[in-house]
Amino acid sequence: MNQRTIQTAIAVTGIGLHSGEPVDLAFYPQPTDTGIIFERSDIIGTAPVPADAFLVQDTLMSSNLVLDDVRIGTVEHLLSAVAGLGIDNLLVRVSAAEIPIMDGSAAPFVNILLDAGICEQEQPKKFLRILRPVRVHLGDKWAELRPYDGFELNFEIDFDHPAFDKDQQHAQFHFSTHNFIEELSAARTFGFLKDIELMRQNNLARGGSMDNAIVIDDMQVLNVDGLRFMDEFVRHKILDALGDLYLIGYPILGRFNAYKSGHALNNLLVREILSDENNFEIVTFDDNVSSPIDYLRSTDAIV
Repeated sequence: MNQRTIQTAIAVTGIGLHSGEPVDLAFYPQPTDTGIIFERSDIIGTAPVPADAFLVQDTLMSSNLVLDDVRIGTVEHLLSAVAGLGIDNLLVRVSAAEIPIMDGSAAPFVNILLDAGICEQEQPKKFLRILRPVRVHLGDKWAELRPYDGFELNFEIDFDHPAFDKDQQHAQFHFSTHNFIEELSAARTFGFLKDIELMRQNNLARGGSMDNAIVIDDMQVLNVDGLRFMDEFVRHKILDALGDLYLIGYPILGRFNAYKSGHALNNLLVREILSDENNFEIVTFDDNVSSPIDYLRSTDAIV
């Protein structure tokens, strides 16, 4: 199991959720041990911004990296796609302060990265293995990582609203590339109509629409086509968490459990893990030991 990047550079254009303006996004292969880094193509001469949990300075509705006043906003859906495909090294150039929202899920990012091709590199892939349970709280919300031979995410939401089926507010996801693509990547972000209207009054969410989010009024989902999954709401929260957790710098070997968690709590958990070296170890797997996580091979086909 070796590190991975993409085979060739590739670009796409989307709409910024808050600005409502077109945003250019380009991806470039990177050498081993580079990690995931961002650059602002509209600001010449600025240093790259690494995907680092300690650079998250704003978690209002999304995870946003800030380094020396250079902002890379709404990184979680893209990082979820990068984590889902097992990409370790990548340069992302973006022409604005936010990653484009696309359709509100990770699926468009998965598709463009697969179009670029996955390239295995010459150095072993590094994993962060959780060695002991770590839990963080914010009020009645909590999130934790526990030792586990693989990667599993368990999430529970709690919305008292007619649009949220009480039986569809918990989900368990055993991570593999195949499971991510088939069961998680297409789950969209969601928001309440009253909140979207308030944000627009404050010059935010100008690019938000039912083309890139599930919109809910006081009673129901307003999107004509409804939900992509019966439990799409909680699946998207797992998708968000996967992207937030990838800011730890490595694929995780552990079990993530959460109740009503969000970007702030996910980031707090990552920082708490990294604050004590007794919480984790960095491991690799040679050719004689199979990886606990099933990643798509570069030669595998996606159907």
